[in-house]
Amino acid sequence: MRARRQALLALAACALTARALTACDERALERPAPVPAASVHASPASSPTPVAAPSPEQISFVRDGKTVRTLPRAELEAALRQEQWTAFDPYYNKPKTYRAVPLAALVERGFGEPAAALVKNDYVVRARDGYAVPLPGAKVFEKGGYVAVADVEVPAWEPIGQQRANPGPFYLVWREAAQQSLDTHPRPWQLASIEIAPFEATYPHTAPLTAADALATRGFHIFRESCIACHAVNREGGRVGPDLNVPQSIVEYRPEAQIRAYIRDPRTFRYSAMPAHPTFTEGDLDGLVAYFRAMKDRKHDPEAGKAGGR
Repeated sequence: MRARRQALLALAACALTARALTACDERALERPAPVPAASVHASPASSPTPVAAPSPEQISFVRDGKTVRTLPRAELEAALRQEQWTAFDPYYNKPKTYRAVPLAALVERGFGEPAAALVKNDYVVRARDGYAVPLPGAKVFEKGGYVAVADVEVPAWEPIGQQRANPGPFYLVWREAAQQSLDTHPRPWQLASIEIAPFEATYPHTAPLTAADALATRGFHIFRESCIACHAVNREGGRVGPDLNVPQSIVEYRPEAQIRAYIRDPRTFRYSAMPAHPTFTEGDLDGLVAYFRAMKDRKHDPEAGKAGGR
């Protein structure tokens, strides 16, 4: 009887583990990659000081790992001018009408400083599910950035993605026609916090030791701009897609021609959340491959040797 009971307990544990892994896989498919959001969904970035997840009805503002202010939804909506407008949304693949507050005004309110001082910083925008995307100050304060607080057409918010996720109560959106590419203007939904954090401190092991004008340096900037929200290098970056450097670099197990073709249009290989990159030039692809080659000799894997490391 004892042996039978132990076997049943083991089977139950396996079932729970499988259920948890399935849920994790479903969350990973929830957000199409920006590239995504979260955006694919859930792409946590490494951070020297983890930030506690705030209430869904508030946004936290974090600096150097410390929360400097939290804005409840009621205060946010009362303090900031709301605008209603319609623009194309690439996640829905159609025009959407939102009631939204300007992102720049929200950041100024949250940190209590003027744009002239705040624009010099690097930022990490984090969603409730752990998705995190780095944004330079110039992008944060770019005209056309908004945080939507309501879907005017669907009051309960129209679901997004394969898992029909609710993007509310705060969804980063972009108004201008030139801001509709997820490659350049990511759209994290279920926004939880906006953090001032130098890129070098948040992702210290992603930069190649190459000259400023080197091809690998060009590739690093492309990776930083278009890839890190979903992919990690040396365990730093997104977790939606695979880490591209550890335990093996992608250039150690995939031929260059296949890497280039996959980046260009992954759907020619398999269906996945990774987007195509038709605007990448041959020079861009040269730079990315050079970056991967440079980083394969700079491996950093804090999880190496740990049982169950992910």
